[in-house]
Amino acid sequence: METRPPQAAPGWKQKAYSVIFEADTPAGRTFDIALLWAILLSVVVVMLESVRSINAQYGPYLRAVEWAFTVLFLTEYIARLVVVRRPLTYALSLLGIIDFLSIAPTLVSLVLPGSQYLLTIRTLRLLRVFRIFKLGRFVGEGEFIVRALKASRFKILVFLTAVLTLVVVIGTLMYVVEGGQNGFTSIPKSIYWAIVTLTTVGYGDISPVTVLGQSLASVLMILGYAIIAVPTGIVSAQMATPATPASSPPTYKQVICHVCQATEHRPEAEYCWRCGEKL
Repeated sequence: METRPPQAAPGWKQKAYSVIFEADTPAGRTFDIALLWAILLSVVVVMLESVRSINAQYGPYLRAVEWAFTVLFLTEYIARLVVVRRPLTYALSLLGIIDFLSIAPTLVSLVLPGSQYLLTIRTLRLLRVFRIFKLGRFVGEGEFIVRALKASRFKILVFLTAVLTLVVVIGTLMYVVEGGQNGFTSIPKSIYWAIVTLTTVGYGDISPVTVLGQSLASVLMILGYAIIAVPTGIVSAQMATPATPASSPPTYKQVICHVCQATEHRPEAEYCWRCGEKL
């Protein structure tokens, strides 16, 4: 009978893994909560730096704090790569990519000034709060919405195709009717106007002048109110469909596989559902 390898390397790596990756232990929970606070504070610093008056007075200090957070997150990212058994698997996973993107903008800003404001992508890391505080009910509700959207995807695709066809046709008609002298200088710009009008946004940067153009715009505005309700109705109908016991969201273990970083293991699971590693 084949003997399975241990879950993680013995010694300090195993202890570090339980702190960095597992939220079920007191040390791991403390680490993750501290990480969440660091993420929130770093995003606040980036937002404050974008305010001219604050940046003019405290710019150097804010950039120093921003770099301090970047070094902190870079150290954490390297630590995750060190303690996992397969670093490349973690680096290419969704959480691994998000962790990398949370530090990349500051490094890129050395070459492209201003790109550090993209650090707000760190807010995606706040999704860990559901795992840290075991908010499984919210995760289940999120999966319920995803399942409804997935079940409605073909209907929504047909609807979007019809809408795109409509805006192309009406945009082209407006280009012919109004012409460049009234702001409709090209078909793409006329299609842009049709999209803005159909979605009831109405920027007002372009508007029809002729009677025929205004009549066409009025029809498009009325269609906009009717069209907006269609995708909502499709998804709502799918969500209102009674769920069968087989489709009810299962309860998952708060355990992360040491090899492939897979989550969502059933309570009775002893091995990872993705790679077969012992949990």
